[in-house]
Parts: sequence; C-alpha cells; structure tokens
Amino acid sequence: MKKSVLTRYRVLAYVTGVLLVLLCLGMIAKYVLDVDGAADFTRVVAIAHGWLYVLYLVFAFDLGSKAKWPVAKQLWVLLAGTIPTAAFFVERKISHELDGKIAGESPAVAKA
Repeated sequence: MKKSVLTRYRVLAYVTGVLLVLLCLGMIAKYVLDVDGAADFTRVVAIAHGWLYVLYLVFAFDLGSKAKWPVAKQLWVLLAGTIPTAAFFVERKISHELDGKIAGESPAVAKA
C-alpha cells in the first residue's frame, strides 16, 4: 500500500472533522443563541461537509480495502466522519497503526 493512500485519508479526516465541529457550533449559534447570520453559515458549512464527507467515505473505503480491514473496523472508520471529534481520534489511531506497516514494507527493486 502506498503512503499517498494514507495521506489522502488523513487530510479528508481532518477536513471532515473540522467542518463537523464548525457545523455543530453553527447549529448551537443558530438554534440556542439565535445569532444573526448563523443560518447562512450553517447552510454553507453543511453543504461543504456533506460533499467532503462523500470524498472521505471513498478515501476511507479505499484505505480499508487496501489495508484488508475487517468489516466492523471499516464501518467504524466510515462512521467516524459523522460523530463530532471522532474523526480526529480514529485518524490518529489508524495512522499510527498503518505507519508501522508502510515503513515495514520493503521498497521494490528496480531492474536495470
């Protein structure tokens, strides 16, 4: 497995996690604090999170299939983008786990 597969997943995990936290804060501002302009902010962040979550799903599924994860682990990683701050913790755990595997792989020998 290439390191770029893990890097793509990591970037989308952070972006999705940040957008989800912003969405939660926007919802609190909109419904609890009744902040003026929070509705527009929430709408924009919700759309961005929705589209980027789809990319997160694609990249996480690609990573899981290449890492040969069991179905339960794959589902947990896929759902991490829907729970505020869970994406950060799951990404960290997955990155530590797979960094060792990627570093342990021997590089391909080029033929002359």
